[in-house]
Amino acid sequence: MTNIPKAIWIQLSMIAIMLGLLLGPKAMQALQKDDPTAPELAATSTPQRIPIDPFQGVALSAKSAFVWDIKEHKKLFGKNEYDHLPLASVTKVMMALVALENNSSDRTVTVSANDLKEDGDQGLLAGEKWKLSDLINFTLVTSSNDGASAIAAVGLATLPENTSRDEQKRTFIEAMNQKARSIGLLDTQYSNESGLDIDSYQSGGNGSARDMAMLYEYVWRKYPKLFEATAYKNEEVRSLSGIVHHIANTNDYVDRIPGIIGSKTGFTDLAGGNLVIIADIGIDHPVVIAVLGSTRTDRFSDVEKLRDRAVLAIANSN
Repeated sequence: MTNIPKAIWIQLSMIAIMLGLLLGPKAMQALQKDDPTAPELAATSTPQRIPIDPFQGVALSAKSAFVWDIKEHKKLFGKNEYDHLPLASVTKVMMALVALENNSSDRTVTVSANDLKEDGDQGLLAGEKWKLSDLINFTLVTSSNDGASAIAAVGLATLPENTSRDEQKRTFIEAMNQKARSIGLLDTQYSNESGLDIDSYQSGGNGSARDMAMLYEYVWRKYPKLFEATAYKNEEVRSLSGIVHHIANTNDYVDRIPGIIGSKTGFTDLAGGNLVIIADIGIDHPVVIAVLGSTRTDRFSDVEKLRDRAVLAIANSN
């Protein structure tokens, strides 16, 4: 057909236009597809793909949310993502990071009676000894305030052995804030190691949904094993004292999230319901989803909605 004279192709093009008006664009495309002289006409007859935002109209209970594509290093969704909000137990991710960066992972931590005075009881005992990495796993999965206190009281390995417990914890919290600043978490400030409300007006830590996403990416890149235990609904952990703890994840939806890499919940009176997860969407495509200021129950469905829409957003971009 490419040997047909140009004049005849012009006539065919005119016929195609007339048929197109009568029969629609498919007839035009069928007649034009082999015509090298009519590229503009062929282009105008091809339906244009209109991008659709999968996040449009998503209904969330959360005051703030952020979805961050780690692989492509770009924002997929944001809702008040720079707002300063109480972090509650999401704080414990920074606690775990600072503990690992400033101590050997097999350092021995002894739970004291003072640690057990913290709100909540996940079964730790006074005098019980733990390997630091195991106590971190226990603390993140169960969101143990007692465990966070014991870890912070160990402090930093660089401090003298005779440093008081209170000074150890104060220095540890300072290190948490220094770490936040050093990795660019400009909206984050910690007042304690657990995120517990200090009183009815002051939270244990404040930050933004965006900052938490950046923190998760940092931890995932530098200490990927830190999140491993938080990807399971139930775990069995043994302390150095030989006590076996059967623990349940505070993330009720952890087994409903495909590709889950890690998660951390948080809930206090001031914070409401918080949840930050990191999950693999597709093959080697990690995404962080941070939800702050939701409710105790809706934080899970908020994250589930955002995860489903993130899958669509990434599929549409390919």
